[in-house]
Amino acid sequence: MKISRKNSHKARIEMIPLIDVIFLLLVTFIFFAMSMTIHRGISIDLPGAETARVDKSDYAEISVKRDGAIFFNGTDTPLAALLPRLTHLQQKSPELRVMISGDRGASYERIVSVLDVVRKSGISGVSLETEWE
Repeated sequence: MKISRKNSHKARIEMIPLIDVIFLLLVTFIFFAMSMTIHRGISIDLPGAETARVDKSDYAEISVKRDGAIFFNGTDTPLAALLPRLTHLQQKSPELRVMISGDRGASYERIVSVLDVVRKSGISGVSLETEWE
């Protein structure tokens, strides 16, 4: 008696569904990684600008609240203590960038004072944070 093997097929692994699952996992990982970015600033009401762009590079954050309080990387810092801290950081990392976030209702003079201190420390990479409208 002969057994016919015409109807039997070799077992195979379908690659297209496997690739789809891998791409789905990759996209999910990317979205989770993007949502876990660290924002070291203080919650303030930022002014808007149509040309604002998001720069996620490493930077030091200085926030000026509506009442004039200054926060350096999330800690309350008087204006007089800002210069030594920035100078120390600039000496450790010459390519240091600073992002100044000024509340919409903060005094313009206070924000310019902070900008002046940043420039005195020798840091040239300074940005003012705004919201995109």
